[in-house]
Amino acid sequence: MTPIAPLVVTMGEPAGIGGEITLKAWLGRAQTRLPTFFAIDDPSRLAELACALGWTVPLVEIATPDQALSVFEHALPVLPLFLGVTVKPGQPEPDCVRVVTQSIKTGVDLCLAGKASGLVTNPIHKAVMHQGGFPFPGHTEYLASLLGVENREVMMLACPDLKVVPVTIHVSLASAIATLTEDRIVEIARTTAQALIRDFGIANPRLAVAGLNPHAGEDGHMGREDLDIIAPAVKRLQALGIDAKGPLPPDTMFHSQARATYDVALCMYHDQALIPMKTLGFDVGVNVTLGLPIVRTSPDHGTAFDLAGSGTANEKSLVQSLRMADEIARHRAA
Repeated sequence: MTPIAPLVVTMGEPAGIGGEITLKAWLGRAQTRLPTFFAIDDPSRLAELACALGWTVPLVEIATPDQALSVFEHALPVLPLFLGVTVKPGQPEPDCVRVVTQSIKTGVDLCLAGKASGLVTNPIHKAVMHQGGFPFPGHTEYLASLLGVENREVMMLACPDLKVVPVTIHVSLASAIATLTEDRIVEIARTTAQALIRDFGIANPRLAVAGLNPHAGEDGHMGREDLDIIAPAVKRLQALGIDAKGPLPPDTMFHSQARATYDVALCMYHDQALIPMKTLGFDVGVNVTLGLPIVRTSPDHGTAFDLAGSGTANEKSLVQSLRMADEIARHRAA
């Protein structure tokens, strides 16, 4: 494979499981054939965490990302960013929010400069971030703001058996229905199709568009949204040359035979997308942000304060996030 710049892994919430899954991912690097990465983190925090868990993880502070290439095989490379606050596992401290935010921004800057091939973000805790003055709903919106693509970012969740894109995301079901528009569906679908071509090497992406109502509305007998909003959006996508079909009954879209007929499912609201994806790949799901000028993936789970510091957190989602970021970066480089 053509050598590319290393991936960068952000700190995430220091009181959560981000540090230990980063350590575990590096420890299993040979078995999982991980791409080279470095962490933006507090080296002393990671060293203390590894010691408390009884893990032997040599750490090397690096000054520049390229140094990770020669370090990674025998030590975890860390670009130092010091917390200045003692944080105990499971006990978040809002005073850390500034450093957590800086970790993300530094990772973005390195990707824009070509010094890192992709950004892999460890989980943050939205409530704690907001307590610390973070003004964005979450990671994705902050990244879009940093990169100047507000309202053009698209969230895709992926596991080996399914890729899904929710058209509406972190809003109530009532708000999702009220804000669903034909234009929004078309915009999200176009970004998704373009990303599947550029980032995943799928020459002619097939999009399955879910209906909103039971049985996709049954010709308007169970709601007009499928007829008045979703069906016209699908026709516009087809006119643009995109292989889209729908609206499809959501309850029959996700069995194995149905999944074989499409590359991504475009869903109308959060749980319609995430329930099947997490059922099929709970431990290995990846959150991918489409529509950004940089590569960004993230584990599809939260900070898991109840597991933090126990050493039992599952690192598989982070491993998959690293591998998918590397895959996307290589497709873009090619």
